[in-house]
Amino acid sequence: MANLPTVARLEARLPGDIYALLKRAAEIEGRTLSDFVVAAAREAASRTIAETGVLRLSVEDQKLFAKAILNSPAPNAALRRVGRRHRELFGA
Repeated sequence: MANLPTVARLEARLPGDIYALLKRAAEIEGRTLSDFVVAAAREAASRTIAETGVLRLSVEDQKLFAKAILNSPAPNAALRRVGRRHRELFGA
């Protein structure tokens, strides 16, 4: 993320009720509306990014995944070709 501005401007059009809700929440926390919105957006963005790095599986899916790893089939011809090609391009 090189060459990012130290400060950037973000504009948004909001329905009046959403604006009033945000303004009231900012007042309750003793923040400016801008500070409140930036903090909330940062928290939501961080949470979204963190959640994409976690794969959530049901218990049944966890069992199927483990079974597939522990009892994986032998590589077929296509997979062996890809393996050879990978070694040719990138070494052993």
